[in-house]
Amino acid sequence: MIRILALLALILAGPARAAEPLAPPGAPAEAFPKPDRPVAEIVAPRWSSEAERDRDGEFAAVARGMGFKAGETVADIGAGSGYYVVRLSPLVGPGGRVLAEDVTPEYLASLEKRVAALANVTVVRGEPHDPRLPANSVDAAILVHMYHEITQPFGLLHNLAPAMRPGGRVGIVDADDIPSRHGTPPALLRCELKAAGYRETGFHPLKGGAYLAVFAAPAPDRQPAPETIRPCRDQATHR
Repeated sequence: MIRILALLALILAGPARAAEPLAPPGAPAEAFPKPDRPVAEIVAPRWSSEAERDRDGEFAAVARGMGFKAGETVADIGAGSGYYVVRLSPLVGPGGRVLAEDVTPEYLASLEKRVAALANVTVVRGEPHDPRLPANSVDAAILVHMYHEITQPFGLLHNLAPAMRPGGRVGIVDADDIPSRHGTPPALLRCELKAAGYRETGFHPLKGGAYLAVFAAPAPDRQPAPETIRPCRDQATHR
């Protein structure tokens, strides 16, 4: 009887709310050059176990390096399993907001369930080249162990920039390794971000051979036109 009532409740409640984009589409993927390097496949929604990451102090180190503050709006681009999302929620507090963005349907569905009780979290369905975030809405954005999986990094960076507020910062966490081994060499990262108009403002080594690189996004009127962007070539990434 209990199972029947539970099933009836689900039917009456209707289908689960699906994540949707928050803004109209930006520049199309085909407007940008492809990266001159391998692109890793998306293989899992998490980098390693959450217990291991907590033991290594990963979130605390990234939070310090990014300078997250109460009341800010933080976008987690490629939020995956929500490791950062659930830790950012109490950090930014009730006056802040966390935008949990991803492109993989099953990850989005799991995120919706995990953050259902967190009033300051919004799950956002983006595109591989476009996070679909509103203009001038984000104080800080993080891309954690997923930059090497972005099929069109120049498009994503270009379309992310207008969402950043003045003084906003973009943090990229990745392994210091080649893309085929699920990492991005810092020199290659700097070259690609510079090509998209970003300026590096900080670099913080993390445990386990990873790093946090922090950048300032270009103002909308100072962004390079898509057709002027040139891909970066690093011979090490083609091994």
